[in-house]
Amino acid sequence: MKRFLGIIFLVIVVVFAWRYFSKKGGSAKEKDPDPVAIKAGKHSQSFNAKVASAISNYMLMKDAFVNDDSATAQKQAGEFIKSINALPLDELISNGDSTIKTTAQQQLSDIKSNTAPIASGESLQEMRHDFYMVSENLYPFLKIIGYEGEKLYWQNCPMAFGDNQSADWLSNTREIMNPYLGKKHPIYKSGMLHCGETKDSIFTK
Repeated sequence: MKRFLGIIFLVIVVVFAWRYFSKKGGSAKEKDPDPVAIKAGKHSQSFNAKVASAISNYMLMKDAFVNDDSATAQKQAGEFIKSINALPLDELISNGDSTIKTTAQQQLSDIKSNTAPIASGESLQEMRHDFYMVSENLYPFLKIIGYEGEKLYWQNCPMAFGDNQSADWLSNTREIMNPYLGKKHPIYKSGMLHCGETKDSIFTK
């Protein structure tokens, strides 16, 4: 009887030892996986380059408003329209589904319709109102297309058009440089140039 129990005990020990070393060997393999290729970007380099060009023209237009320079704002508005017209939106079609492209086209249509008055505007204040609408459409547009460029900041001024009229804009720097109050405001001069806050950011994760 004792011999029988001894044999059973030995079998149990052997089984547990086999399982232990099998798991240990398996875990060693899990720690050394095969190298994984770096995942390619969603968009082509050409697409991202054209988006970057549009953003650059938008920023130059924004800087013109910061500097209260209506002539440069008009010029950059025209350049901005050219750059967004050059965006290859067909690349947004995925597996035959054109939903993203259609939504992006609608946003671009609103962006262009609000940029056009800036290109031909005379009143700096009215041009700033149009710039506000351009910004309000450009921000969701970048999210719709899956923006893959340099980090951008979504910023807000709580008194852009009066004490209770706020407005937003995109910036490529965290520092607040207010395009609605600018450096030469008739009342505040440059005193409200840094008025505002960063509400959000857009960047490639």
